[in-house]
Amino acid sequence: MHELTITQNILDIALNAASQQNARFIHTIRLRMGPFSGVVPECVQMYLDVLAKGTVAEGAKIEVTTVPLRVLCRDCGKESEITRTHIQCPYCGSLHLKRLSGREFMVESLEVD
Repeated sequence: MHELTITQNILDIALNAASQQNARFIHTIRLRMGPFSGVVPECVQMYLDVLAKGTVAEGAKIEVTTVPLRVLCRDCGKESEITRTHIQCPYCGSLHLKRLSGREFMVESLEVD
């Protein structure tokens, strides 16, 4: 349910940016997020469809660019990308990892008229 508040914030950011550019319509809101951001893009789209009614963002689509999950192995010192299903260092097999990226969540850009 936290996606409702997040979506309202995304919409506020998009409407403010569109207003500054004198945009008449927001076609696309591009988000950048990591696999550990805790946000479900489909839920954001669903809430946006409801919240944006009657605004220049009505009908806008959410597009997501996923940031890779990057880690630093505290045992062998190497940086690498891992997935949520394979959470060990690909070089030495250690689980002693420091997350470098993967929690990002931001509005990256808008496509407007």
